[in-house]
Amino acid sequence: MMEIVMWICGIMLGLATVACVIRVAKGPSILDRVLALDVMLLIISVALCLEMVYNRHSDYLLFVIAACTLGFIGSVTVSRYVSDQRNA
Repeated sequence: MMEIVMWICGIMLGLATVACVIRVAKGPSILDRVLALDVMLLIISVALCLEMVYNRHSDYLLFVIAACTLGFIGSVTVSRYVSDQRNA
């Protein structure tokens, strides 16, 4: 049963990755591209979490926390920079 759930999650993550790559390639603005890259970072983090659950270890937990924090800070920084450029 666990293997079926892992396959379903893997397929869904793969489809989400393809959608993010398309958005990065076609994104009409820099904000769309940054958001898609942030979502890709979260997809990688979720894949690592799934691997940790499946193999019952917590080796990558620090990387997952750091990646999520870095993605959030990066997205906020870029959005503030772009909003400052539009207001000026």
